[in-house]
Amino acid sequence: MALKKSNVEHQEEIGFSSLEDALNSFYNTTDIAKKHFAIDEMVKFENGIDKLVMIYSDENLDHTTISYISAILSKLDSNDAPIDAILEILKSENAFLRNSAISLLQGYGKAIKYYIVKYLIGEDRDLRIFAINVLGDVKFAESRDMLVELIQKEQDVNVAMTAVDYLAEIGEIDDIPILESLKDRFSNEPYVVFAVNNAIRMIKG
Repeated sequence: MALKKSNVEHQEEIGFSSLEDALNSFYNTTDIAKKHFAIDEMVKFENGIDKLVMIYSDENLDHTTISYISAILSKLDSNDAPIDAILEILKSENAFLRNSAISLLQGYGKAIKYYIVKYLIGEDRDLRIFAINVLGDVKFAESRDMLVELIQKEQDVNVAMTAVDYLAEIGEIDDIPILESLKDRFSNEPYVVFAVNNAIRMIKG
């Protein structure tokens, strides 16, 4: 007598009736094809993208699934993409996941500028440092201008020096006077002189 397909297998052939069903299928199978099918189905439901990003941010996720989810997220309109949540992934210790998120954000282009500016002008020092790191990782046309603007007014030495480190890589000769001004602003911080001189040397080549 022929074996009947399980309800689960049948459900996977016709699709899922809810986001919860898709999530359960994803977590309860080791078959990569079934996992990918569940991922494809998730995006059809309300809040499905949010759940997908939650899965994507798992540091223990296998590389194949990371790449698969990234490919799906890359197709989203940048105005609808969960950029805030993806930015958080840049804090991950998983280098493969972090690099995947960087590539994803690069694909969204200027849409991420708003989010970075929001962090750069905020009161939280750690978020300002994080925003600078994003600028250094993602690298878009305005990165240099944004770093220079921050350096001109930043009063926290740790934030300023983080910006100096990145400006050393993308700065121009015109930026040198702005860098020199940091020596006076943070005259009580011996490290500033070393960092600024090093950045100037790199810019000059």
